[in-house]
Amino acid sequence: MPQPPNPYDFLPPAPGFTLRSNDVADGEPLATPHLSGIFGAGGEDRSPHLSWEGAPEGTKSFVVTCYDPDAPTASGFWHWAVLDIPASTTELPSGAGDSSGSGLPAGARTLKNDGGVKQFLGAAPPPGHGPHRYIFAVHALDVSLADTVDENATPAFLGFNMFGHTLGRATITPTHENKG
Repeated sequence: MPQPPNPYDFLPPAPGFTLRSNDVADGEPLATPHLSGIFGAGGEDRSPHLSWEGAPEGTKSFVVTCYDPDAPTASGFWHWAVLDIPASTTELPSGAGDSSGSGLPAGARTLKNDGGVKQFLGAAPPPGHGPHRYIFAVHALDVSLADTVDENATPAFLGFNMFGHTLGRATITPTHENKG
């Protein structure tokens, strides 16, 4: 099955910076904790550790997202969207995306994902659908979105408001396949 394009390929180009993780790596399968328990995939809905450096000068806030462009929908599937992460933040611990946001810095806000919960939702592709990519992205913005994106916004609306304000972007893309 051909892979749909990376959604970030359609955005204006942005300088890259360094994104690392102790839990996930480009092209490597997700570990069980990062699969969904909520959607019955045997995991813990545990967000991975993310650490970044080299964000562009002028960064005022960060947004962290996780997106599956291979989901069998016309719009992919948003697993996680956190905005208003302070510019002084350079790391989120594993599990920061729990339902209480206990590992997020003060001021950061989590939006509902496409599963309808305000937390990280782990991987749970349909059985036999093939490998899925999970694009974890850290977006460096030249603004805070506190006054433009409210708590009921969707990740797509968040993306609309980031458009034109992204100074840099860093990604890690692990995979998962449910062979059924």
